[in-house]
Parts: sequence; C-alpha cells; structure tokens
Amino acid sequence: MIASLQMFGFRALWSPFFLLFLLCIAVMYMLIVGPWHHKFTKEGPATPKQKAYFLTGIVLLYLCKGSPLDLLSHLMFSAHMIQMAILYLIIPQCFILGIPNWLYERMLEVRAVKRIFLFFTKPLVALLLFNGLFSFYHVPLIFDFLNTNALYHAVVTIAIFIVAFFMWWPLVNKLPQWQTLSGLRKVGFIFADGVLLTPACALIIFANSPLYQTFTDPQAWLTSLQLCVPKGTLASLNLTGPQMFLSMPPLYDQQLGGVLMKIIQEIVYGTMLFFIFIDWYRKEREKESVETIISPQPGK
Repeated sequence: MIASLQMFGFRALWSPFFLLFLLCIAVMYMLIVGPWHHKFTKEGPATPKQKAYFLTGIVLLYLCKGSPLDLLSHLMFSAHMIQMAILYLIIPQCFILGIPNWLYERMLEVRAVKRIFLFFTKPLVALLLFNGLFSFYHVPLIFDFLNTNALYHAVVTIAIFIVAFFMWWPLVNKLPQWQTLSGLRKVGFIFADGVLLTPACALIIFANSPLYQTFTDPQAWLTSLQLCVPKGTLASLNLTGPQMFLSMPPLYDQQLGGVLMKIIQEIVYGTMLFFIFIDWYRKEREKESVETIISPQPGK
C-alpha cells in the first residue's frame, strides 16, 4: 500500500502549504509566550511543559491533516476514524494545556470572546453540541455530502474541532475562576460523554452493509479524493475504486473503524479518569493536612 500511495505525489502526501501554515502558528506561539510575553503580562513566560503540550498539538494536527494519514482517511474508513479520534479527543487537550493562563485572561478580556466561552463551555451545552455534531457528521447521507464538497467539509471539520475544544475545556483548563466541575462531576461528565458517543459507533460497528458511498462507489470516492489530491494529479491516474487500496472488504474496514474509534475513546477517557482521581486524592490529602494543622490540640 505504501508504494501505491506514491502515485498521488508529494503535495497530496505531505501537504507542504499546510505544514508552512502550522510552522507559522508555532513560531508566533513561541514568540508570544517567550520573548514577547512581557507585552501581555507581568508574569513569566510559558513553562517548558506548556510549550511541549502546544507543540505536540501542532505535530498531531499535521499528522492528522497534513501527513499521508489524511490521504489514507479518504481510502480507508478505519484510517478516517483514527484521524477523527486524534483530532477531536487528543489535540484540543494539548492546545488547552499549552496556552498559559495569562494569555487566556487577556483573550477573555474581550467581551465577545468571554460571552462565547461562558455559553459554549457550559458542560451540558458542550456535551450535546460535540456529540450531536459528531454523530450527525457520520449519518451516511450527510457524511457523503460533506466529503464530496471541499468548502462544507472544511467548515464542518473546523466547527467540530472548535466544539471539541469547548467540550474539553471544563475538564482540563487551569484557570481557577473557570473551574465549573468538581472531581465527581468530572467523572460524570466523562461517563456521559462516552455514552453519548456510543450510538454513532454502534451504528457503524453493527451495520450489515457498507454505509458510505465515498468508500464504496468509485465516482463518489474519486470526488472525495479531490479534498486532498490536486485535480490534475487525479486526472493523470488510472483509478478504478477504493478496493485498489483495501486489504479487506469495505464492511470489515467500516466495522474496524468503529471499533478503533471506541477503543481510542476508552483509552483517552480512562486516562482522564486516572488523572482526575489523582488530583482528587491530592486535594483531599492537602485538605486533611490543613485541618490537622488548624485543629486545636488536646489539653491546650
């Protein structure tokens, strides 16, 4: 399969313009949180850990939308679901944790930005929006339409990414005044998130036939490839259909995609639960220490 992918050319495989765009964002971030930080705050620059989180997000974003994985996501449904899992379940957390609190505070000084955050980061709103958009995106009729129209595909992909950012915000942001969920409520939030995402995965896993024309119909598949392959390159290739790149029947590939999405989701949410319990335990120990110090000693 790797040799076959070379036919699409360097631009389709590695998206050099998107790489340049991400490099510009990374450079601007490093300047703002580093040498230029005194223009925004009296606090210190971003920590090495914060920089590592943000740059990891940039690398993963390129992996999802600029590397051969993006091309593979139009050839194999399983690759598409891996792309979705990384894009919406991991990368938003990296960006949230990578931006220093003082930079958030400056952005939230803008009234319109603060109002947007206040509404869309409400746990119930964020849960329903993210899972609703993700589920509707994978309704076969909607999926095929979006994946054969570059503009609508880009708009919806960005919209789901932004909503995913809002969905993760109540769980991982470090601003004291924006801590809307306690430890126990965070656990409930994660369980609710997993439950709401299950129907979409179940539809994909337990379907008796392939659901998406963009992975089965040669004409729809060729149209979807135009989202990541230049038209001139496509016109020069003798492509007969997605079966050229599949080592399994389309139904099995579809089912594998649903299973992989669910597995990655469980790993991400399980890791989040682990850190929530660790944080809860640490706070309880600190609380006990404080109570021990301020409690009156017997006989005094």
